[in-house]
Amino acid sequence: LDDPGLDNVGGEEFLQEVLQILLEEGVRKSTDVTQKVCDWKEPLELRELLDLELRSDGEGRERLLQRCRDVLRFSVRTGHPRFFNQLFSGLDHYALAGRFLTETLNTSPYTYEVAPVLVLMEEQVLTKLRELVGWSSGDGIFAPGGSMSNMLAMNLARFRRFPESRSRGNWDLPRLALFASQESHYSIQKGAAFLGIGTDNVHLVQTDERGKMIPEELEKEIQRVKAEVRGGCTPMSPKLPKLPSFPNGLPSVPKAPPKSVCPPLSPQSLPSVPKALPIADSVTWNPHKLLMVGLQCSAFLLRDSSGLLQRCHGVGASYLFQRDKFYDVSLDTGDKSPQCGRRADGLKLWILWKAVGSRGLGWRVERAFAATRYLLEQVKRREGFQLVMEPEFLNLCFWFIPPSLRGQESSPEFWDKLGKVAPAIKEKMIRKGSMMVGYQPHGSRVNFFRQIVTNPAVTRQDLDFFLDEIQELGWDL
Repeated sequence: LDDPGLDNVGGEEFLQEVLQILLEEGVRKSTDVTQKVCDWKEPLELRELLDLELRSDGEGRERLLQRCRDVLRFSVRTGHPRFFNQLFSGLDHYALAGRFLTETLNTSPYTYEVAPVLVLMEEQVLTKLRELVGWSSGDGIFAPGGSMSNMLAMNLARFRRFPESRSRGNWDLPRLALFASQESHYSIQKGAAFLGIGTDNVHLVQTDERGKMIPEELEKEIQRVKAEVRGGCTPMSPKLPKLPSFPNGLPSVPKAPPKSVCPPLSPQSLPSVPKALPIADSVTWNPHKLLMVGLQCSAFLLRDSSGLLQRCHGVGASYLFQRDKFYDVSLDTGDKSPQCGRRADGLKLWILWKAVGSRGLGWRVERAFAATRYLLEQVKRREGFQLVMEPEFLNLCFWFIPPSLRGQESSPEFWDKLGKVAPAIKEKMIRKGSMMVGYQPHGSRVNFFRQIVTNPAVTRQDLDFFLDEIQELGWDL
């Protein structure tokens, strides 16, 4: 015990080499459009290439460095301009620096004493996000993803309606009912199961042809459930905000000045906040998606400022949240979360916001709308491409109809055959490594491509390539 048990000098030398690998392989190549999006390998082959076995003895530095290269080489490059598969696409250098800082600090922002800088940053970021929603006060916490943020909202709704649920559980409560849109996120079902409410007590409300909840149907469903023969259910909260709507089409975007990262745009040029949003009780916001902060960064925002989060989740663990500390213990915010250890996800958003400002973030949103409008024009113009429906936001959904199926729309086998086209094209693009994009069925609609461009590195050339590649890969199907 007289000497350290770690080789700090050797460790720093190893880190320096790893950082060079990260910069070259993980940043430069990951964002280089001339590189593949992925180097696809079948699971058996990849297991052999990676040599995943964990042995009794450690490996030397050169072998470990090669392991790091292999991790980057055989992983999907989500920062690539032609990775469209998920909403967290793209790589922002400022946010990545924030992630490096977070991992290096290796602390949890549950108390001010162990994370003073991070606690204050989180407080500021949550305040700013609430202001953008339209709230002058409130509360909030960062959660590990949007699904968990939604579950926090469900738990708070139950606690606010029935505070005794915290101590007694569901046993002394009436049978609870949750109401959500037919198009609501699957985390609502997961949350109901996780919280002991039960998926049978999630009631999905009918939507219109655009996927929006019909308010009259919500009221009917609430009354129907309350009057059920087997005792009826008690709604946890019947108040639901409306989804964003752009009845006149996608908002227009002014042309960017040459070489301008943060043009001086007016606030009026940004999509307006939906009128119902400021009166919502809570909002789940994932900056790791459209704002490209990097996984994970999910903010749970609460309009209530009475300490609801603390009352619902807090247990006052005496080894962490002592009340007789020498500083303001209201800064010990960790007890507001069901978690103990938490990632400091606010740091990377804070440093990104500092780097580009609100105008820079707004410009990224505007650029995303511009990309969607351009693709919309191209899909309408190109033969073989067919819209599922006109987009209102950034989701552009379409089918590609190969030449072999064109003119056969009236055939009874047409839709069944068309539903196999998107999966076949996706397999080709992944094996080729040229790009990635998601597909899905929806109701009676067979598989279609679902394109959402959020990466500001994407250019018109990339968008043209995207449609050209689908056409080329699907031409002979």
